[in-house]
Amino acid sequence: MFASKPTLTGERVVLRPAGPEHVEGLWELVHDPETVRLTGSHAKFTRAALEKWYATRREQDDRLDLAICDVKEGDYVGEIVLNQLDADNLSCGMRIALAGPRAFGRGYGSEAIRLVLEHVFTTVGLHRVSLEVFDFNERARHVYRKAGFVEEGVLRDALRWDGAWHDAIVMSVLATDWTARPAL
Repeated sequence: MFASKPTLTGERVVLRPAGPEHVEGLWELVHDPETVRLTGSHAKFTRAALEKWYATRREQDDRLDLAICDVKEGDYVGEIVLNQLDADNLSCGMRIALAGPRAFGRGYGSEAIRLVLEHVFTTVGLHRVSLEVFDFNERARHVYRKAGFVEEGVLRDALRWDGAWHDAIVMSVLATDWTARPAL
C-alpha cells in the first residue's frame, strides 16, 4: 500500500521520501535533547546506522517515511512516518518528530499531519491511523486532537524517563472522522 512514495506540498512544508540526503537532519533530530525526551527514545544512533536506515526507506512497501522540509528554504525539519501497516484492516500507525526548537511552534507538524492524513484517507484508502503520545507532551496531544485524533486509552507506565514513569496515550483518527471534520 505504501509502494508509491509521494511528495506532498503544503504552505509551510514539503514532505519528501526520506533518503540519504536527509541524514544530516536526522542526525540533528536524534541528538536534540527535547526531541529525544518527547519521543521517549533511549536508543543511541551512529551516523553509519542512520545512513543505512535512510538509504533503505524508499524500498519499503509496508511503510512510508517522509522527510519534513521547510517549503521555502528546503531545510529538513523532521520526519513523519506511517508504519505498522495492517493491510487487511486498512490501518497503520503514525509517528512524527521535529528537529528541536528551531522546528517547534512553527506549524510544521500540524501541516505535515494534515498532508499525510489527506493522502492516506483519500489516495491510499486507509480507514484508521493510530499513534501513541506520552502524557507529558501536551503540545503534541493538542496538535493531534486538532487534526481529528481521538484519545482511546492509556498504556500505564509505558515509559521510564529520568527515573519517573509516564503513561502513553493511545489516539486514532478514522477516515470517517477525517471526512466529517470542519475545514481547516
